[in-house]
Amino acid sequence: MQDSKNKSPVMLQYHKEDANVVALETKYRGFFKLNEYQLNHKLFSGGQSQTFTREVFERGDAVVVILYDVAEDKLLLLEQFRAGAIRAGNTPWMLEFVAGMFDENETPEEVAIRETQEEANIEITADSLSPIMTYLSSPGGMSECIHLYLAKFDSTQVVTGSVFGLDEENEDILLHLVSRTQALALLAQGKISNAATVIGLQWLALNYQCL
Repeated sequence: MQDSKNKSPVMLQYHKEDANVVALETKYRGFFKLNEYQLNHKLFSGGQSQTFTREVFERGDAVVVILYDVAEDKLLLLEQFRAGAIRAGNTPWMLEFVAGMFDENETPEEVAIRETQEEANIEITADSLSPIMTYLSSPGGMSECIHLYLAKFDSTQVVTGSVFGLDEENEDILLHLVSRTQALALLAQGKISNAATVIGLQWLALNYQCL
């Protein structure tokens, strides 16, 4: 254990090669996949952990797009049903940003452009996209990495109350055009509760004056 009187320990001193995957087995494969890992890793004490088991939900990576009209200070929010919210929330209909998973060999920018068209019927270009961050949704048990982007757009393209989405993906998406302050009020009221939208709105609250 690090003596508190000594200097602070090195932060993030270990890397991918300091973890060892002994075995990997797919336990379930459907719309998503569940893998079982047998692994060990270096310890902060300098030793090596025993080999242990972890199940990891492999759902693939995703892109999230904050559609923001800088001149009008307005945001596009999508409302849609989410099965994963049935147990925990007051409603399984979520207010979200445009988001979607990768198809094979797609870049994050290509996903952002495709999903914005499919979910909101809005055309954006790669030039309108600004990367914000990438982050892991829940690394204790899920491998998903989120690529968060800002896309400046013309909000006059949007008819509030329009419904879009792909029938083959059972999407039923209702569009809401709101001011930035309205969106932050919804966040404060607990009416926006999915992580990607929470993170995106908090980023916007800190950075909108610089855009």
